This record gives sequence, C-alpha cells and structure tokens, in this order.
Amino acid sequence: MYATQALTDLVPLAEEFDKNKVTPGVLGFIVFAALAVGVWLLMKSMNRHMGKVDFEEAPDPDAEAVDVTAGAGSAKRK
Repeated sequence: MYATQALTDLVPLAEEFDKNKVTPGVLGFIVFAALAVGVWLLMKSMNRHMGKVDFEEAPDPDAEAVDVTAGAGSAKRK
C-alpha cells in the first residue's frame, strides 16, 4: 500500500516536468564521471612519480663565504 501511495504522489510531479527544458542527462553524467576518473588516475600517477624523486640539495658555495665575512664576533652553528 505504501508503494502505491508513493507512486500516486509522484504523478503530479511528472505532469509539471517541462519537456523543453535542457538537462545534462545521462551523457553529462558519463562525461563528468570520466573526467573525475581521469583526474583521479593523474593524481595517483603524480604521487607515484613524486615518490621516486630523490632530491638532495647541494651545499651553496656562497653560504661559506657569507659565514667567513660575517665577522669575528659571530659563532658558527652546526
């Protein structure tokens, strides 16, 4: 009995539906879902590639020159 009541409540809503109105529909959903899956795959690939990066910064040769010219009163920190 509840299912028939729900269907009878939806009948007036179907009559108010404008057939001239443009909606994205199934095709819009499929395109959106494909874009979402593509972005997810790109992010996964990016994380995998960033994990392979082994970057070690070389010491700056100018940094030692600055420490030497800083003055006699300054102590070097290690």
